[in-house]
Amino acid sequence: MSRHRSLPRARSSHTGSTRKRLSQNFLADTGTADLLVRESGVGAADLVVEIGPGDGMLTRRLLGAAGRILAYELDGHYAARLRRRYAQDSRIHCYHSDFRSIAAPCEPFAVVANIPFGSTTDIVRWCLSARQLTSATLLVQEEFARKHTGSYGRWTKLAISHWPTAAMELGPRVSRNRFRPVPQVDAAILHIRPRLLLPVSALPDYRRLVELGFSGVGGSLAASLSRAHPSRAVRKACAGAGIPLDQPVGLVRPDQWLNVFTTLR
Repeated sequence: MSRHRSLPRARSSHTGSTRKRLSQNFLADTGTADLLVRESGVGAADLVVEIGPGDGMLTRRLLGAAGRILAYELDGHYAARLRRRYAQDSRIHCYHSDFRSIAAPCEPFAVVANIPFGSTTDIVRWCLSARQLTSATLLVQEEFARKHTGSYGRWTKLAISHWPTAAMELGPRVSRNRFRPVPQVDAAILHIRPRLLLPVSALPDYRRLVELGFSGVGGSLAASLSRAHPSRAVRKACAGAGIPLDQPVGLVRPDQWLNVFTTLR
């Protein structure tokens, strides 16, 4: 784990321009913070990583539920405040650093966080690549959560690529009025739960198939796959999975992708 960085002296005031630059929208509702902790299911034996704790509303509640906390705050002002507040509490370590640049813990851990909306994709990718992750419970833009969980009836490349190794599930919606400053959009809880639906050795081939399928050539999944696989085999695989030959790739369900992959492989 990376060491603490030297922190600049905390400023007497903190500007709105800094909050905007770092995409900071702090929780202003204790009920939502309690909900996030409950949804995470973390307990006294768990190591929890918190991203962007800000003024620490969620941090305080995590300390009442989890065993240990690693908190990463990019804003030096808030990082310094947290370091001072919890200087005598050995259960929590507060780091002034960019979460996206750190190495994941080498032991099982959960992520629970109200994350900066502007860094959502990077943070989700980090979670998906962390080998010891047990779960991630993230407060994100509602549109992002719905888009990557199939809530709109469509599926993203990110969700399909990681489907065999991680379930992404939509949690409760959270009104924008629960944040300060108030963002322009509502939020929702996104759950990420690791799993393994394919042998590890098959994952590179599966992801290459997904890459090919989302290449956008031909206007349908079948047309894109036929660039690298015999058309007859593709038609058979699609028929077996219940996928029309003219089906756009975004409308193909994750279970159908697994079926096509198994057939073609």
